[in-house]
Amino acid sequence: MHGIEPYFNWRGLYIASEDYRSPFFEREYSEFEFTNRVYNFLLHPQWDDFGSPTLFIKIIYADYEKGIAIIEMIGEWNDCIHNDIMSLKRDILDLLIPEGIDKFILIGENVLNFHGSDDCYYEEWFDDIEDGWIVLLNFHDHVLEEMSNDSLDNYLIYGGDFDALDWRTYKPQQLFVLINDKVQNRFSTPLLS
Repeated sequence: MHGIEPYFNWRGLYIASEDYRSPFFEREYSEFEFTNRVYNFLLHPQWDDFGSPTLFIKIIYADYEKGIAIIEMIGEWNDCIHNDIMSLKRDILDLLIPEGIDKFILIGENVLNFHGSDDCYYEEWFDDIEDGWIVLLNFHDHVLEEMSNDSLDNYLIYGGDFDALDWRTYKPQQLFVLINDKVQNRFSTPLLS
């Protein structure tokens, strides 16, 4: 896992450690010292620790005018033991939402497992963003199945076109437009009886 870096091709557009509104403002990174790990697997030092021992993130893009945050994730999402969603909500999302972020794109191709608990923090997150949305991109089927078992699909949008989107071929604004259109289409399509 130490060779998996957060996506860096958008660094010319956004760097969280240089964004004074970011929870990671002025964070310094080592290119040589591997301090974070998921179990016995070292992580690349560019991943950000937000308080979970098994889940790490990188805000790879934010646009406060449009209310967008794109967050890449790696590790094991464990609400059952570590209450990862509480740490994510309190230490990251509660800082971004007051800055105008209400549309979240979470990229989860490197999320290995999900262990759920209750849905209180997901409900709170959903309520806090009113007209916004939370989309999960490229999470593994078994992770989404566990999330569905905990009824998180009441708050998170995933599945269908969001399961295998080649997001790296887009610039962040293009990706946002594509996803926003898909979200709008999903909610405007009448149900067949």
